[in-house]
Amino acid sequence: MRLPWRRGDRASSLDLLVVGLGNPGREYARTRHNVGWMVVDELARRHDGSWKSKFNGQVSEIRVDGHRVALLKPETYMNESGRSVSAAARFYKVEPDAVLIVHDEGDLDLGRLQARKGGGLAGHNGLRSIAQHLKTQDFLRLRIGVGRPGRGDPRPLADYVLADFEPADDADTIVARAADAVESLDAEGLERTQAQFN
Repeated sequence: MRLPWRRGDRASSLDLLVVGLGNPGREYARTRHNVGWMVVDELARRHDGSWKSKFNGQVSEIRVDGHRVALLKPETYMNESGRSVSAAARFYKVEPDAVLIVHDEGDLDLGRLQARKGGGLAGHNGLRSIAQHLKTQDFLRLRIGVGRPGRGDPRPLADYVLADFEPADDADTIVARAADAVESLDAEGLERTQAQFN
């Protein structure tokens, strides 16, 4: 069954490739920079997905309301994410508009979500690598606000995003809501998801 908001026939039998950006290694597991990984982990948990090594990462194929969705966690480190994403996109024969990148965003307030298609790379090394490998910036994104260091916090943004979420941040709620947004995007399309979550 094709997604109602997808047009035309495609070579792919996959409806959506959802990529959660993050870094491999236990020390990064609960960092703000790994919120994309946390979201695809939550989606795999909700839909009984199991992970296997492929495409320089971990992949899990799930069904969401009858739609075939692949979840991907690149294990190349953030700045080489494009190698993993392009390998998976080629394998599944998906166009860039069926690739959803879920990632942290320091320019958005903590917990704020923004679904969009295309746009700039905002200095995000993971997005830059993906754009280079897909040869376009017109892929879907779900930006998850992690905020910036507060007043009196001397850390540069790079150090802040590589630090763990604080308990007061309520990362579990942020991750759950972002997973809801991915499910909405799969079922309803971009505009309805934007109206509900942005």
